[in-house]
Amino acid sequence: MSAFIDWLNGVVWSSALVYLCLGAGVYFTIRSRAVQIRQIPAIFKQMFTGKSSNEGVSSFQALAISLAGRVGVGNIAGVATAIGFGGPGAVVWMWISALLGASTSYVESTLGQIFKEQDPRTGEYRGGPAFYIEKAYRHTKARGLFKVYGMVFAAVTVIAMSFMLPGIQSNAISGAVENAWSVPTWATAIALVIILGFIVVGGIKRIAHFASLAVPFMAVIYIIAAIAVTIINADQIVPVFQLMFNSAFGIDAGPEAAFGGIIGMAVQWGVQRGIYSNEAGQGTGPHAASAAEVSHPSKQGLVQAGSVYIDTLFVCSATAFMILSTGMYRVFDADETTIIGTGRGQMVEEIAATPGEKWPQAGLDSMIHGFGASFIAISIFLFALTTIVAYYYMAETNLVYLLGKAKNTFVLAVGKRVLQLLILIAVAVGAMSTAGSAWALGDIGVGLMAWLNIVGILILQQPAFKLLRDFERQTKHGLDPVFEPEKVGVRNADFWDQRVARLKAGEAVPKG
Repeated sequence: MSAFIDWLNGVVWSSALVYLCLGAGVYFTIRSRAVQIRQIPAIFKQMFTGKSSNEGVSSFQALAISLAGRVGVGNIAGVATAIGFGGPGAVVWMWISALLGASTSYVESTLGQIFKEQDPRTGEYRGGPAFYIEKAYRHTKARGLFKVYGMVFAAVTVIAMSFMLPGIQSNAISGAVENAWSVPTWATAIALVIILGFIVVGGIKRIAHFASLAVPFMAVIYIIAAIAVTIINADQIVPVFQLMFNSAFGIDAGPEAAFGGIIGMAVQWGVQRGIYSNEAGQGTGPHAASAAEVSHPSKQGLVQAGSVYIDTLFVCSATAFMILSTGMYRVFDADETTIIGTGRGQMVEEIAATPGEKWPQAGLDSMIHGFGASFIAISIFLFALTTIVAYYYMAETNLVYLLGKAKNTFVLAVGKRVLQLLILIAVAVGAMSTAGSAWALGDIGVGLMAWLNIVGILILQQPAFKLLRDFERQTKHGLDPVFEPEKVGVRNADFWDQRVARLKAGEAVPKG
């Protein structure tokens, strides 16, 4: 089974997917005239604009839910893995994938808002790739094909988010906690199941409240720690940047010349871990974006583009500098065992042998003895816990898509309980399993979702760019943009058509 998982991971994460992600990012950047750069002021303005309603969460809460999914183990152990197998240059390719991926995130999240639905049972907003894949071309003869495509994405997402991905997060938590405080993995597993059980049963409102409190706190504290590392190692800032760029583009210079020969691995691991971390194009961001109360879908498209920056340019960079500035890393050959280069830091063999959360722990410990293990353990606990909560929300959204039209509400209620049980089991098993098997399964889940979603948005992209032009036209005239599908020429946006009809009838609607 292990050999099959490794083989399937290699197939899913072939160079084709890497270049598809980069190519889509380049295309959307050109098509949008670099919206992720031109609209940076609007991106950060929209993060804190708008309020929640009885039906939807605020833009900031949607950002928090999205960041809960994006900011996880990939920002700590994932960065270490990228450096370990792709060299320091992998960090640069993570930045490049984030810069390009922000435009991809704008497109997918705007589509999620355009084609979202209001759950008739709870009143909550729901949406995501499955919804926009089915609805965007519903007026064409190919509607049956797109409906099947949407159902396939939904099924893959339910499996990935409830079975494949949670194990990575819980495994990292149990490993970090055991390393820091010698707590048995089984005890961590029980604690995680109890905490998560309380949160996920509460629905999107409780999830949004939890994320809006935990995510900003954990991100700020982590970045402050990285700034402290930067101050203490100020003399390493320039050498670290030189090392990363030399390695990223194959420039053989300095004592780390061997790193320059693995530019292909730097691209592969940098983009792969970049996508795992910031999730641009994976199709996760649109789920959170769709839950927001806004007056125009592009508002959440911009917010989610900004979330990619926060995830990679801030949090991932913080981890990278903790590792590289202290020299606590090794670089392995393609066989993943032969060491082809080392940092200047001295790590015990047990820690140096496998890239993971122990590398930034060692980096912090090299400055303040005994601090690193505890700090990284707490960071991973918060990062991973919020990520698992976000996974559940996305799994439930897609389960509702698959079963939501069932007339018997009992079927949907049972389905949700089974899903909650499945994700709690996956968390418990992942906490007590080996890291290698957990990461391989997670990579397959991420890769399958990325394949399906990126192909989908390349086909369905047109409405997102119509709305971008509409948003920019309205803001140019000093207006708070409001979306009216008929004026923009977008079809099948049922929720928004009904919203416009209510406004014309004189009814009050949330502004957002």
